[in-house]
Amino acid sequence: MHLFVLEVLWVDVHLPCLKDSQTLNWKEVPTLKNLSRVQAAESFLLLKKVPNHLLRMANWVVNHWLSVLVLVTWLGLNAFLFTHAFLSYEKGDKYYYTREILGSALAWARASARCLNFNSMLILLPMCRNLLSFLRGTCSFCRRTLRKQLDHNLTFHKLVAYMICLHTAIHIIAHLFNFERYRRSRQATDGSLASVLSSLSHQEKEGDSWLNPIQSPNTTVIYMTFTSIPGLTGVIITIVLVLMVTSSMEFIRRSYFEVFWYTHHIFIIYFIGLGIHGIGGIVRGQTEESLKESHPHRCAEFFEKWDDHDSHCKRPQFEGNSAESWKWILAPGVLYIFERILRFYRSQQQVMITKVVMHPSKVLELQMIKRGFSMEVGQYIFVNCPSISYLEWHPFTLTSAPEEDFFSIHIRAAGDWTENLIKAFEQQHSPIPRIEVDGPFGTVSEDVFQYEVAMLVGAGIGVTPFASILKSIWYKFRHEDHNLKTQKVGHAALNFDKATDILTGLKHKTFFGRPMWDNEFSTIATSHPKSVVGVFLCGPQALAKRLRKCCHQYSSLDPRKVQFYFNKENF
Repeated sequence: MHLFVLEVLWVDVHLPCLKDSQTLNWKEVPTLKNLSRVQAAESFLLLKKVPNHLLRMANWVVNHWLSVLVLVTWLGLNAFLFTHAFLSYEKGDKYYYTREILGSALAWARASARCLNFNSMLILLPMCRNLLSFLRGTCSFCRRTLRKQLDHNLTFHKLVAYMICLHTAIHIIAHLFNFERYRRSRQATDGSLASVLSSLSHQEKEGDSWLNPIQSPNTTVIYMTFTSIPGLTGVIITIVLVLMVTSSMEFIRRSYFEVFWYTHHIFIIYFIGLGIHGIGGIVRGQTEESLKESHPHRCAEFFEKWDDHDSHCKRPQFEGNSAESWKWILAPGVLYIFERILRFYRSQQQVMITKVVMHPSKVLELQMIKRGFSMEVGQYIFVNCPSISYLEWHPFTLTSAPEEDFFSIHIRAAGDWTENLIKAFEQQHSPIPRIEVDGPFGTVSEDVFQYEVAMLVGAGIGVTPFASILKSIWYKFRHEDHNLKTQKVGHAALNFDKATDILTGLKHKTFFGRPMWDNEFSTIATSHPKSVVGVFLCGPQALAKRLRKCCHQYSSLDPRKVQFYFNKENF
C-alpha cells in the first residue's frame, strides 16, 4: 500500500466565511501510522554532471513521452496522407490530362483535401465527454500514463482545428489557381493540348467526355464558384470555419462567452457542407477503359489525330471522383449524435434544488439532488437555466463529496449568464428558477489518489475541485475507510477572512500570502525523496506555466527518486 500525503496550496482566495454552514473540525481527523511503500524500480547508472537545460529537457521527455508519441503519430499520419495523395495526383496516369490543364495545383488541392477529411474525422472525438469519462473510469487498460492523455482533449481539439485551418488555406489557394487555369484553357485558341481537352464537352455531347467544368469562354471564376456545388459549399464552410476560429480566441471566449457558444455550434453547417462538397465531381480523371484503349503516354502527343478513323488513339473519356468526405466523417458523426442524445436525455431528468446559499463576493451555492446521480471527486457538470437561455450550458466543478446525499456547485459572477443566474436566485418573492444538469464528467482530479503525494493548487474560484477532495478525505477518515491511503494532510496556504472554509466547512491552518513555489517544491522533494508527486492545478495559464516548469525542474531522472507530474483542470 502506498503512502499518500496531501499538500494543499490555495492561492489568493478572498472569500468570507459562510454563517450558516456546518463547521467540520479538521483536527478530528486521525493520523495513520506509516504505511509500507512498494519498492522502486531496478537501479540504473545516472549521469552525475548534466547541464540544467538538458536535465529539464530530459525530465520533460520522461513526463510527456506518451503525449509526444501521440503528437508525432498524428503529425506522421497527416504527412503520410498528404504525401500519398499528392503523389497519386501528381504522378498517376489517370490524371495525366487533368494535369495538362491544372499543373501541380491539382495535387496540392487534393492532398490538402485528404488531410482536411482526416482531421475533420478527429475534431469531434475529443468533445465526446461521455466517451472520455467511460475511458477514464471503466477501462482497465487506462493506466495513469494513458489516462493523462485524456486530460489533453481540449488541447488536441485545438491542434486539430489549427491543422484544419492550415489545409483549408492550402486547399482554397490551390483551387483558385485551378479555376483560373480552367478559365484560361477554355479561352485558349492556340490548338494546344490543354485547349483541346477544355473543348471536349462541346465537340461531343454524348457520354461524360468533358474535363473542364467551365463550358463557356465567357464564364468567370466568381460565377463558377457560386453556381457549382463544390464552389458554393466551399464558400459556406470557409465562412463557418472563420467564424468558429475567430470566436474561439481567448479574449472573446472569456469576455463574450455567448458569442463563442453560439458561433461554435454552427459546426453542424460545416459538416453538412463538407459531406456534400465533393458531389459535383469537378476534379475528373480518365476512366479505366479509356486508359487501356488510349493510354496518355502513348496517345497524348497524337491528340490532333484523335478524331481520325484510322487512328489507333481514340478520344479519352473522363469521369468525376466520387464524394469522399462523408465517408470520413460518418462514424464520428454518428458517435457524436449518440453522445448528444445521451446528454439530452440525462439533462431532461428532474433536478431538485434543496438549498440555496448566497455568499458574499457574489458567490452562489446550489445544493441539488437528482435520481440516479453518481459522482467522483473532482468531476464537473454542465448547467442550463432555461429562463435565461435554452441553449447555453456552462461547466461547473462539483464541490460536494461523493459520500454526501446531495451534489453542490459554487458559481461566481463572471459574465452575463452567471450574473443573470445569481440575480434570478436573489429574488426572494419569485419561484426558484428551474435548473437542468448534464453530467457528471471526469477530470484530471479523479486521479488524485493515484499518487503517493498530491499537491493541490487552486486560484480564485479554482479551489472548487479540491473542496470535493478534502471533504471526501474527511468523510473517509471519519468512517475509518481502510482503503484510504492518506497518512496526513499537509499545510494549507489560504487567504480566507476567517478560520472556516466556505467550500469545505473545514477548519484549517492559514498562511497568508502567495507560496514561494521553489521553496514548496524543494520542501516536498526533500520530504518525499522517493515518491511520485501529482501536482493538480485549477487556475490561470500563467500559474500553470510556472508550476509546469517547477515540475520539470525538481523531478529526478532517476525513476527511484522523486517525480513530479503536472495536471491541470480543463473544461
